[in-house]
Amino acid sequence: MPTKGFFRCGSLAVVLAALPSLTFAEAPPLSAIDWLSQSLVTPAAMPKPVEPPVAQGLDPEGVTVQPLGDATTDSLGILPSTVTGLPLGFWGAAKVSDISGLLAQNAAQDLPALQSLMLTLLLAEADPPTGTPAGESLFLARVDTLMEMGALDQARALLDTAGAARSPEIFRRYFDVALLIGDEDRACEALKAAPGLAPALPTRIFCLARAGDFDTAELTLDTSKAIGTVSPEEAALLTRFMDPALDDTGITPIMPKPVTPLVFRIYEAIGEPLPDTTLPVAFTYADLSDQAGWKAQLDAVERLARAGSVAPNLLLGLYTQQKPAASGGVWDRVSAFQALDAAITAKDTKAVERTLPSAWAMMKQAELEVPFATLFDQQLAGLTLSGEAAMVAREVLLLSPDYEKLTQGLTASDARGKFLLSLARGQMVGAMPTDDISTAVFTAFTTPEIPADLQSLIDQGRLGEAILQAMLLLKQGEAGDLHAVTEGLSTLHKLGMEDVARRSGLQLILLDRRG
Repeated sequence: MPTKGFFRCGSLAVVLAALPSLTFAEAPPLSAIDWLSQSLVTPAAMPKPVEPPVAQGLDPEGVTVQPLGDATTDSLGILPSTVTGLPLGFWGAAKVSDISGLLAQNAAQDLPALQSLMLTLLLAEADPPTGTPAGESLFLARVDTLMEMGALDQARALLDTAGAARSPEIFRRYFDVALLIGDEDRACEALKAAPGLAPALPTRIFCLARAGDFDTAELTLDTSKAIGTVSPEEAALLTRFMDPALDDTGITPIMPKPVTPLVFRIYEAIGEPLPDTTLPVAFTYADLSDQAGWKAQLDAVERLARAGSVAPNLLLGLYTQQKPAASGGVWDRVSAFQALDAAITAKDTKAVERTLPSAWAMMKQAELEVPFATLFDQQLAGLTLSGEAAMVAREVLLLSPDYEKLTQGLTASDARGKFLLSLARGQMVGAMPTDDISTAVFTAFTTPEIPADLQSLIDQGRLGEAILQAMLLLKQGEAGDLHAVTEGLSTLHKLGMEDVARRSGLQLILLDRRG
């Protein structure tokens, strides 16, 4: 993270209004997301590096990867087939443009089971689509989707398999992910180590300033002003960025559109940080820094946890960091969470029975049920609870990643509970659905209905497309299209993705994210 107060200033409205031209003046972004920084000069016109031969199985950074058909950037991943359970050729003969479109549509999933499935597809090692020329378009689309999801650690890991300097477009994403994570120095070092990449003026000045080379940064700006390669508005803002003594008017900056990661960091550096609550979820990652206040950290981790982009343990760490000094909103959740955590740690069954219902209600309100279940499932499975707490514990275990194992000893006297336990155990024969949504789920596992177009994709070996289409159907199901629920789950079930199908069914019933 940049040091708070590293630069200081107020603002001239005309300068701030002109800020977007700083990052997008040279060329429009080539990404499905429209907020990438234009960190390089006309990156699209720059030649791509020569791909390594197949026999080497190495990327330019020397990172060993498993040879998967053609050794192209599109084949790179961090999850081998033995981990994902997907065949290496799951894209089949799909068109990259079709895959990219489906990835973009699925970037915002509400069901945690589908968020997890998306991460698997995006990070999987796989042969590129057959018949596709060697390239990086699918790789870039995968990185872009991870960034849209706020999965920045995962995006950086995927980018690392290629190497920052593999191509200009890969570097743009590498640079922006580093900015959002707070690892600017690493990105600037990567740029410095790749003389073939020509940084745009704001990037050059930003990196020079980060390195403490203010003389060269000022000289770069002065030269640009002298030869007219920077507009007066850009020059004014960059001068202000460089000179902490300039302009103490304190005028509130005008929000640029779009806000790019570089713009975001420059605003922070000049002492006018932009609120990230209305920005894409990836920008929220900045508030996980120790330099952010605890409230900002809590808001950020909750937003990212809802998106399925961070591990539940991060939520646990921040929720238990200290005692809340206020009440209402997130503070009430923290208090309820801490009370339950203390009761479980003490193995005090009575205290758990008192605190669990309240904590669960708070987590449901914040739509954090699955991260909560992931954190407390094992402990709750070892307790014998009664009353409302027993009912809550059952729901927690049903939403656990180990739902099948942890619910084996459970029984239910109510019809809904019996159906959910049957679904968790994969024993749907004789199960009795209790409402429309459970009927739609029941049908998928007993008399599957697979749409003709998805069956055609499966028959052609275009399994990745079929999975993404099924996920879109389930997204429609969340909005109330119950037939889409049946079709989506039927497709996943047909593809052998039993765990994902069951978890999705349980979450559709228990979480009720329908609009």
